[in-house]
Amino acid sequence: MRFRDFLLLVFVCLIWGMSNVLSRVVVGEWHVPPLFFAALRFAIVLAATLPWLRPVPRPVWRIVAVGGLIGGGSFALLFLGLQTASPSSAAVAIQAGVPMTTLLSVLLLGERIHWRRGLGIALTLAGVLIVIWKPGFQVSPGLLFVLGSAFAGSLGAILMKQMENIAPLRFQAWVGLVAFVPLSLASALFEQGQWASAGAAGWPFVAVLLFSALVVSVCAHTAYYWLIARYEANLLAPLTLMTPIATIALGVMITGDQLDGRMIAGSALALLGVLAIALRRSTAPIAEAQERA
Repeated sequence: MRFRDFLLLVFVCLIWGMSNVLSRVVVGEWHVPPLFFAALRFAIVLAATLPWLRPVPRPVWRIVAVGGLIGGGSFALLFLGLQTASPSSAAVAIQAGVPMTTLLSVLLLGERIHWRRGLGIALTLAGVLIVIWKPGFQVSPGLLFVLGSAFAGSLGAILMKQMENIAPLRFQAWVGLVAFVPLSLASALFEQGQWASAGAAGWPFVAVLLFSALVVSVCAHTAYYWLIARYEANLLAPLTLMTPIATIALGVMITGDQLDGRMIAGSALALLGVLAIALRRSTAPIAEAQERA
């Protein structure tokens, strides 16, 4: 990989990590309703990418399903989880999406799991379990939402794998459209005080919202798709492990996340498992199509 492109990937991972931490601040500290926050984010994404809506990707039902899972479902569950989960623990739990994608590829695409991927799945799930499991045999409710987010993103990635290649900005436009409508309706039905909480947060909320929609979704994801077009996914996937590392570091600095021995051990085990999966030999690897928070 050219050094310039490596620096671009480092920048993208830092943006994704910062997005995880800022999203936690929005829904966990400023108490902006998560569905409302997600709906506004995708409204801005849709507005920015509106010229790329046409031509309509075919089949329509599949792009609607992919957009609903990767956009609405994944982000809604992630923001719900971040109301109570720390950015650091969420960054580790979301790594469960990698073995989930692998297992779904076996069930839906007929791919085979070799011993290295099997070991990676076991290590990742064990590490995630260590992180989400609380003393007293309790599971963190917030991290269960994060695991749901990982599953929605993984299923969306598998469905996207079955589609013809879509230009990144066209994909972003349709994710924005498909996600905005149900999230807006869900927020109107199940949340209260949306505009009041946003107004109380003030201009910092507006800044985070614009950062989340334009810098993270439109710019960072488009840059990542550009890198996928130039380099093999087997090369990029291990390097994207910089994202949870950046999230953990930023979480400690910004939101005061606490790193104990259990968190460190679980994180190391999960990331080792993801690395084992990502480094597998494959002639047609599944690109990481799901959105990053």
